[in-house]
Order: sequence, then structure tokens, then C-alpha cells
Amino acid sequence: MRKFLVALVTLGIAWAANVKLYMTDGSYQLVREYKVQGDRVRFYSIERSDWEEVPKDLVDLKRTETESAARQAEIEKEAKILSEEEKAERALQAEVLKIPQDPGVYWLEGEQLHVLKAAESSVRTNKGRQWLKILTPMPVVSGKGTLEIQNPHSQNIITNPEQEFYIQLSETERFGIARLTPKGEFRVVEDLTFVPVTKETVEEPMMVDILQKQMSDGGLYKIWPKDPLPNGEYAVVEYTEGKMNMQVWDFAVKTVKK
Repeated sequence: MRKFLVALVTLGIAWAANVKLYMTDGSYQLVREYKVQGDRVRFYSIERSDWEEVPKDLVDLKRTETESAARQAEIEKEAKILSEEEKAERALQAEVLKIPQDPGVYWLEGEQLHVLKAAESSVRTNKGRQWLKILTPMPVVSGKGTLEIQNPHSQNIITNPEQEFYIQLSETERFGIARLTPKGEFRVVEDLTFVPVTKETVEEPMMVDILQKQMSDGGLYKIWPKDPLPNGEYAVVEYTEGKMNMQVWDFAVKTVKK
């Protein structure tokens, strides 16, 4: 589709390059080019595909030149826009090629690719702790609980508080960046409320405001925080609300003091 649109724009620019040679009576000839030769104006007629001549005093050269200059400026503007769009498209394709197609979370440091490993999560309730396998829903119980991952601090250290991440989705789900709360030897990813009557689970992650850009039709997105992240514990998360299938890729922000 894009190639078709580019072809149409290119054709339009080529057509716009033709010049309206205005006559003093207000009519015009559509010409490819024209030359003033003494008291005559010689031009190549688009309609008749041949060179022709008319007396110079029958041609409104001022109007012709003014409109031709404006048209040329428009042509150059459209060509620049097309060139910038093609450049941006090539840059996007080059960026996408750096990211594996396997579902997961990645980030780039210069040209070096980093892979965030998914953390193993567990649910803590007043009845104890149950470890969850990725994408394996938990039987619903009544009461409240928390989704947690091990260790009070992440081993994945990010020094850029505006770090961009790439997430390749395995299927269409919600995703984003959540702030985690250290609690003893674990970090809380989200609070949970189990509703026994409807057998639903209300999930309440502490989500960070993010910006996102879809990088491909295959489920690749780039995400980054809307505002710089304060030092602390975070995770890129992917989940279907209420299904208890959250995947967690944890990291910590530790900015370097200057």
C-alpha cells in the first residue's frame, strides 16, 4: 500500500512540474517548458506533444512566472516531505530488525541488545503463598492478597530514568510499566481482591504513565515513561485483567549522581 501511495505522490509531483503558460486573454497552455526567444515564446505543448510558438505580446509572462515559482516551491516541499517519510520508515525498519521476534522484553544500550528475563511470581494470601507459572491462572479464593516476586531488589539495573523498552507480545493483552513495593524478601507487583460469588479477581497494579509506539503489525511495541522514573523498583508487565496471568519483567532505576 505504501509503495502505491509513494507512486501516486511521485506521479502527482511529475504532473505538477508541468507549467501553465498564461495568455493575455486569460487562457493558458499546459506546457512542459517554454523559452522566450526575441519577440516569440517557444513552448512544448503537453496536449499536442510538440514544440510550438506564439508572439511574446500574447503571453502573460508575469503571471506565468509567479505561478510557476509558487508551484516549484510546492513541488520541493512535497519532495522533502516524501524524502523525510521514507527516511523515517527506513529508520523504523532498521530499529525493528534489532529486536528479536520472540515474545519478551528488551532494551537497547547504544547498539547492544539487553534481554529482561521474566520473573517467577507468587500469590500471598492469608492462607499462605502459592507459586504461579507464567500464563497459568490461579483458582479463585475469597479475600485479599498480593502478587509478588522474589528478592527486595532487582538485579537488572537501569541508570536512565527515561529508558525505552521493547515488548514483543505473545497475544493481544494489556501491558505497561508498574511500580513495585519492596516487602521483606519480596516485591509486591499488585494488590489482589478475590470475589468468591462471581469468581473474579480484581487486580490493582500501581501503573506508571507511559508513552507507546507500535513498531510492527506483529505485536512489537516500544514503551517509555511519560516522566522520568524516580529511583526504585519497577517492572514491565503484560496481562489480561482479572485472569491472573500477569508476566513480570523486573528492573530497578538507579540514577548516577553527578
